[in-house]
Amino acid sequence: MKQRPKYSYPIDEVIQKRWSPRAFAPTALTDEQVFTLLEAARWAASCMNTQPWRFIWAHNDGSEKYQKLLSCLMEGNHAWAKDAPVLILGLIHLPKEGGFCNQWAMYDLGLAIGNLTAQASVMDLYVHNMAGFSEEKVRELFEIGEDLKPVIMLTVGQPGDASTLNEFNRQREQKTQERKPLEELILG
Repeated sequence: MKQRPKYSYPIDEVIQKRWSPRAFAPTALTDEQVFTLLEAARWAASCMNTQPWRFIWAHNDGSEKYQKLLSCLMEGNHAWAKDAPVLILGLIHLPKEGGFCNQWAMYDLGLAIGNLTAQASVMDLYVHNMAGFSEEKVRELFEIGEDLKPVIMLTVGQPGDASTLNEFNRQREQKTQERKPLEELILG
């Protein structure tokens, strides 16, 4: 397990445990574990309670859906994500006609992913968010209409052995987590 950084102020253990591994143990997740994560996401706050988040997910069990999700990743992410027990694609619903168009939908999805990530931490699971995927390929392979926008891909599982990664990713995996000083983030 990674060494934890020093925190400026006390934060809960659930938040302290959060990090984004690239090496995943081959331990499969159960459907119940995945649905528990998605249930946590479901209960996130959203603008006018629109709940614009949508998900496509698959186990790493040789299924066609997992292979399709995996094939949408950019090469750098594909190199390590191929071993993750679960892939989840996060999308937002943006109705084009006759409905409230939530311009804060991406923020709302972020809150949902935050809930999912916190729940994963409680369950001793880890999430890695990836923006490096082809939206065009997702649309093609999953027949996604214009009312949905693919936003983020996630891996979920238990941390694995960093020696299974290529040199570049192994170095990134073992690097100490860093954050900007709190004073730099607070304006005014």
